[in-house]
Amino acid sequence: MLDINFIRQNQPLVERSAREKGYSVDISALLKLDDQRKQLLRQVDELRQQRNRLSSQMKGGKPAPEILAQAKTVKTDLAQLEPQLTEVEADLTQKLKQVPNIIFDDVPLGGEECSVEVASWGGQKSTGVDHLDYALSRDWVDFERGAKVAGAKFYYLKNGLALLENALLQFGLQKVTAHGFQFMTVPDMVSSKILEGCGFNPRSSEQSDEYYIEGEDLAMIATAEMPLTGYHMDEIIDEKDLPLCYAGYSACFRKEAGAYGKHTRGLFRVHQFNKLEMYVFCLPENSPAMHEQIRAIEEEIWQELGIPYRVINIAAGDLGAPAAKKYDIEYWSPVDQKYRELTSCSNCTDFQARSLNIRVRRQDGSVEVLHTLNGTAISLARTMVAVIENYAVAGGKLQVPAALQPYLGGATEL
Repeated sequence: MLDINFIRQNQPLVERSAREKGYSVDISALLKLDDQRKQLLRQVDELRQQRNRLSSQMKGGKPAPEILAQAKTVKTDLAQLEPQLTEVEADLTQKLKQVPNIIFDDVPLGGEECSVEVASWGGQKSTGVDHLDYALSRDWVDFERGAKVAGAKFYYLKNGLALLENALLQFGLQKVTAHGFQFMTVPDMVSSKILEGCGFNPRSSEQSDEYYIEGEDLAMIATAEMPLTGYHMDEIIDEKDLPLCYAGYSACFRKEAGAYGKHTRGLFRVHQFNKLEMYVFCLPENSPAMHEQIRAIEEEIWQELGIPYRVINIAAGDLGAPAAKKYDIEYWSPVDQKYRELTSCSNCTDFQARSLNIRVRRQDGSVEVLHTLNGTAISLARTMVAVIENYAVAGGKLQVPAALQPYLGGATEL
């Protein structure tokens, strides 16, 4: 959520940024609503002060009739204005949540097709093994029984593929902890307050990606970013303790609403998968450098796994509400002969932290909203797709990347 004073002082910037992101927001109406809130707040504050003065005058004896009449009038006026103020404040907060974060100057403008490649690594193989056909032939995955138990796009991992997933997690965990990230397991459900505070507000109900718990104010998490963002909700963190870097491991649950027509075969797009997520709380002036650091860690992971990739600076029209800037890492699929999304990392500046009241106390004693960033270390389902496509031998065994061999008892193939 953006600061209302920032919006007021930078209205053209906020309007332009929202438009570039594809959001339709009426900033003028929002500011008028804030003016209405301020006016009501002044009236309510004045009436409360009058009430306090009158209350003090009525102590110690029988109050004069005119004092009683004034007190009655103040009580009546407050009974009318306080509910109005509460309603306007709630309406303003809801409308503020619909205003997306502003974009950085170096974010490309336009839709998905306008995203810009900023780096690449590795060659582009001309042939590869289809991950689903290969996994089924080895009895490594069972979508049929997964659907029988939980529905379409749920699955069981078995034998070599289950071992490969564990090895990938251990490898990714070793990488991020070596870079100073604290390992955490997180709740698999969050409240609507956390969900909204993270900026996961669907533009329409048809696009909602979350599984909600009936009768509870809870949703299954789509990423560990959600509970990690809420970890320091309503807290003030000392400047000396920043940055705080966490690595959260969790299952992720996604309806994949609106994903039809995209690459959905096998493990690439499923309703449940496991993921290791990096998350950072830092000083505002340090967030651009932290964003580049997270991206560098992601690139390091894929280079050590030997997976060819490119880095994309995501265009404004393809950014979600919280991100001011986002990188995607796409691996080269030798099966599809194109790049496929693998991981991402985003700088959300103060957007999420303001919504959840997460602040920093500076050394001079001042308090301000801090910045948050997130980035995928290992999205295990898609990473297994990339590894099989690049390392499986048709009709034979899977060659284990050297970086994973220590986590598979030294095995060089599966």
